Amino acid sequence: MTQALKDLGDYIAAALPNDVLETEVNRVGELTILVRTASIVKVMSFLRDDTTCLFKQVVDVCGVDYPARELRFDVVYHLLSMKHNQRVRVKVHTDEDTAVPSITGVFSAAGWFERETWDMYGVMFSDHPDLRRILTDYGFEGHPLRKDFPLTGYVEVRYDEEQKRCVYEPVKLTQDFRNFDFLSPWEGQGPLPGDEKAEGSR
Repeated sequence: MTQALKDLGDYIAAALPNDVLETEVNRVGELTILVRTASIVKVMSFLRDDTTCLFKQVVDVCGVDYPARELRFDVVYHLLSMKHNQRVRVKVHTDEDTAVPSITGVFSAAGWFERETWDMYGVMFSDHPDLRRILTDYGFEGHPLRKDFPLTGYVEVRYDEEQKRCVYEPVKLTQDFRNFDFLSPWEGQGPLPGDEKAEGSR
């Protein structure tokens, strides 16, 4: 199976030499294709329609954040060929300001996945028919799966009994939650709860 995927990767790279930057079959036998961002629609159309490929189903589109890189985001597409019983992963690199062409014209199901990637990472998709948040609230600020997004978020939501509605307030943390000793319970001072039972049995 690994050789078949390697052959498929070589075939796709030879067919699209100006669009495919790299192909790789990893240790667990998965084919990954790195593609020029501007070429993603062309590559997806080829993967769907070429008789050697026939990847007719988009299983997922997601983002990955590498904040130290200049092009900090990967947009990762997972495709399935029911005809050939094969899967392929396609990647493009982008940054916070460069939009990735939407593949909704090739796979209509990608619309929801692209909205999720926009919502969670802030990756923009050009020519998307309805690019808006899908998992967070309408007034949400930021993109929660970015590595630089705080774990606490920026606002908290609670139900106000007097106003009979949900209210949004800035997150307030007491100082107790910001002091960490980074010690495991076994390195701390004094006995642990339950130690008295062990002492009595000696």
